[in-house]
Amino acid sequence: MAERTAKLSVDGNEIDLPVLSPSEGYDAIDIGVLIKEGYVTYDPGFMSTASCESTITYIDGDEGILLHRGYPIEQLAEQSNYLELTYLLLYGKLPDQTEFEEYKSRIRQETFVDERLVALCSSLPRDAHPMGVVCSLVGAMSAIYHNEVDITDAVCRDQVSIRLIAQIPICAAIAYRHSIGKPMLPANPDLDYAEHFLHLMFSEAEDSPVNPVLAKAMDRIFLLHADHEQNASTSTVRLAGSTDANPYASIAAGIAALWGPSHGGANEAVLAMLNDIGSLDKIGGYVAKAKNPDDPFRIMGFGHRVYKNYDPRATVMQQTCDEVLNELGIESDPILQMARALEKIALEDEYFVERRLYPNVDFYSGIILKAMGIPVELFTVIFVTGRTSGWIAQWCELVSEAYKIGRPRQMYTGSCNRDYVPIEAR
Repeated sequence: MAERTAKLSVDGNEIDLPVLSPSEGYDAIDIGVLIKEGYVTYDPGFMSTASCESTITYIDGDEGILLHRGYPIEQLAEQSNYLELTYLLLYGKLPDQTEFEEYKSRIRQETFVDERLVALCSSLPRDAHPMGVVCSLVGAMSAIYHNEVDITDAVCRDQVSIRLIAQIPICAAIAYRHSIGKPMLPANPDLDYAEHFLHLMFSEAEDSPVNPVLAKAMDRIFLLHADHEQNASTSTVRLAGSTDANPYASIAAGIAALWGPSHGGANEAVLAMLNDIGSLDKIGGYVAKAKNPDDPFRIMGFGHRVYKNYDPRATVMQQTCDEVLNELGIESDPILQMARALEKIALEDEYFVERRLYPNVDFYSGIILKAMGIPVELFTVIFVTGRTSGWIAQWCELVSEAYKIGRPRQMYTGSCNRDYVPIEAR
């Protein structure tokens, strides 16, 4: 029972609305009774709407805070690794050594190349977008494992979670190697998670080594993208899950939502923008365009819809960016030089500083992936690989307790009731 209430007055009629207090963040006004009073709320983009209650991730955009189960992202990125974070997201606590070894063993058991997915991929055009391919492969998993899924069974939900975390990077590798006409390598479960991903993606032979600096960078990219509260793709996973949909299908829905350039495609858009700029001497002109309120051009990778301060993930990613560029020694690449010049402007120029248009995680991840030689069209697939753990944790949280099917309302502004006129009389 809420200790406080808000009063909504409409045409002299007062409606009491409970005020709920979370452990962090804004208080929430429970508007569930409004529909009985003949009202709905109008909130395009859901910017003032809490669609669920969750214990997984907390964001304070004004202060630049991101917590997973209460742990700051900076500490996790510095001291933890992606697989340990996936355990934290799924089970609500950090594992001890025994628990973590058992967890990694379960991941390894699901780390295999499913030839049915390879065969499906081979039927698709080589120039198909990798996001479409990965979405298809995960959708196919919903068919392959359909008879094994019981979302009311906690053990089954746990198995689905483990399988998806293990299989998504393999699906990504299947999609990429198909696109370049190379056969899929067999899985090597003994490799670390990010190391195994890079091995399956780029190795020429089963015993090819993987650069440890690049593997560390990829692990950090996965970690920094693991979960980000109720964004468009996570909300899509939850909405699909609320219908009792197959969990693989729910994750496929999330992949489809992430594909959009305004969401998961943002780091891809950074590289597209740099290609459009073309050279260092043109940056000044594009910055002027960005400052012009009458010009629709905007610099991609700066600012964030949620963070009105510095993106806490960007600080860690900036360090990783420096490590990768130093390791590869490719500072002379013109695209990377333009990115560095834009970064300097954004951090020093009064226009950007006043508006808090700082480089975000997409800006730095785009530079890193470009430096590592990863094709631009694969950037969002890598985002998928990291974000799957957050999606499945959010799905598990949803279906582990009583829930309602998602059913947003609308404000209808179309025609009122009209009588049908036969076509010969029109």
